[in-house]
Amino acid sequence: MKFKNILVVLNPDNEKQYALARAVRLVKEQESIEKVKITTLLTVYDLSYEMTALLSSDEREEMHKTAIEQHRQAVQFYLDKYADPQIEFESHIVWNSNEAEGIREEVEKNQYDLVVKYTKDEESLTSLIFTPVDWQLLRKCPIPVLMVRDGNWKHQRRILIAVNVSGEQDYQDKFNQELVETGISLAERLNRGNVHLVAAYPVTPINMAIDLPEFNTLGYENSIRGQHLINMKTLRQKFGIDEDHTHVYEGFPEDVIPEVAQKIEAELVILGTVGRTGLSAALLGNTAEHVISKLNCNLLAIKPSKKEA
Repeated sequence: MKFKNILVVLNPDNEKQYALARAVRLVKEQESIEKVKITTLLTVYDLSYEMTALLSSDEREEMHKTAIEQHRQAVQFYLDKYADPQIEFESHIVWNSNEAEGIREEVEKNQYDLVVKYTKDEESLTSLIFTPVDWQLLRKCPIPVLMVRDGNWKHQRRILIAVNVSGEQDYQDKFNQELVETGISLAERLNRGNVHLVAAYPVTPINMAIDLPEFNTLGYENSIRGQHLINMKTLRQKFGIDEDHTHVYEGFPEDVIPEVAQKIEAELVILGTVGRTGLSAALLGNTAEHVISKLNCNLLAIKPSKKEA
């Protein structure tokens, strides 16, 4: 996978633009023959501008333009800093009180193939802090989203791909292949030779063991684990991935994936997200959302190219 049209969300509260730095490095490592376009997006808003009742709509619009131009000068500093013959830079600055909405509108208007956004570290836990904007972006953005954190990528350059090998849904096999193909493509393009796969299988429901004394708990666990191992073997063999680079453990994905990522010192985790809205989002959330807040590395979130019918 080569990214040709990247949207970088700038962080107005941080002097260091980690997302932009990561996007530029990504382009350089791709070694693309053609120029890659990077568009920076900055959403600005000042409530005091809207509270001035004495101004006409034209005057208020002029104030918006003035504020935007002031920010444009600051953005240009970063574009000059990262100037590169491989990259065509463009900057978009929009007046919007809702950053997530501003990003969504920008993605809808242009044919981007990747969004890169910075997210904070939780210093005490070395995990990521996701803001409401991050959550909305991960749920609703139709293209891959790369969430980056502070600091440099690890020297080991390991990619961990989270897959679902339960075999319960037909579309999941196809999505697994999309995820693995993306990871392997990045590994090849970006000289990241260590691709790992991880899958979690469910623990035995406690109520089954209590309500059914004759229930064979050990047999059930072995059956579930065995099926996951068989399906994982099929997947890894399809892509020529070594057995010792596959990890199948009992537990919840939100526990298993971060633990494996930390164990192998992954610099990037790739996982699938399926956006939910309304009551479903409120009650069920998204498995990915429970996983990512525990990660201590960068994250590439991908939605299925074609949803289940």
